[in-house]
Amino acid sequence: MGLRWISLACGGLSGGVTGSAMGQIGYAIAPMIARGIMLGPDQPVILHLLDIAPAAEALKGVKMELLDAAFPLLKEVHATTDVTEACKDVNIAIMLGGFPRKEGMERKDMMSKNVPIYKEQASALEEHAASDCKVLVVANPANTNALILKEFAPSIPEKNITCLTRLDHNRALSQIAERLKVYVTDVKNVIIWGNHSSSQYPDANHATVATTNGERPVKELDTNDHWLKNEFINTVQQRGAAIIKARKASSALSAASAACDHMHDWVLGTPKGTWVSMGVYSDGSYEIPKDIIYSFPVKCEKGKWSIVKGLKIDEFSRAKMDATAKDLIDEKEVAHSCLN
Repeated sequence: MGLRWISLACGGLSGGVTGSAMGQIGYAIAPMIARGIMLGPDQPVILHLLDIAPAAEALKGVKMELLDAAFPLLKEVHATTDVTEACKDVNIAIMLGGFPRKEGMERKDMMSKNVPIYKEQASALEEHAASDCKVLVVANPANTNALILKEFAPSIPEKNITCLTRLDHNRALSQIAERLKVYVTDVKNVIIWGNHSSSQYPDANHATVATTNGERPVKELDTNDHWLKNEFINTVQQRGAAIIKARKASSALSAASAACDHMHDWVLGTPKGTWVSMGVYSDGSYEIPKDIIYSFPVKCEKGKWSIVKGLKIDEFSRAKMDATAKDLIDEKEVAHSCLN
């Protein structure tokens, strides 16, 4: 197979600070990519690692570790603080860096830091990335960061810019598996609708579980409607905060793994009969407003995703889906105000 160039944009630009050593997600995901977890066991890769200037020495150390691991698939590693160099000819760009929300900081304050970061990175991708570049935004606010990137990289097809809600999707799978005392691989087709924030809607209405008697709907196996409409949703929505409380740091290993899952399925395809959740540019499906990056159920084939159509939406789900859409519209307006 031909080489794939992958850029990990790990640090914020224009004054943004996200930590050192590429940040915890970057440090976790780089060896996963090098081992073939993201693109398969036969796909050689070249990694471009980007961070801010104060982290240059730590970034050099990460490069040394990657080389010392002697990953067979890893053909080259470029560590740089130059966004142009990091974006040159890349086929895949994973945007990990951003300015984190700090205590006492209003949403607009955080966005005023992130908008110029993603505007600058968008310009670099626009000018220097490969024409087929696939972009995954991980840094929060992920949906709106991806939207800003899309607006300032107009030559990148809108279907090539996505944000990460696979982490929430995986959390939903694991909560159902734990609840029903089955393996997580037995559960499929949960949905994360909307924003990668506490307004997201984790939906188990269409999820199924593989049993000895064939696939059965989750709602048949767990008839406790109260759990599905309350504790399940709240647990998935607040899982990130619970992890921060427990480990005094945000999700890193699970986020890196989810980013690999997202790109793996996007590039190599989803299994037959299975969908996953991706934050994508809305085309108006399910009465969701256009011109926002919104998480839908999608199937992937031959490097392209498509929204799963025709799912029945009940009144409870409709209200939740509309609420998270409104949250994204509000975020979009705040982000645009930061451009003025």
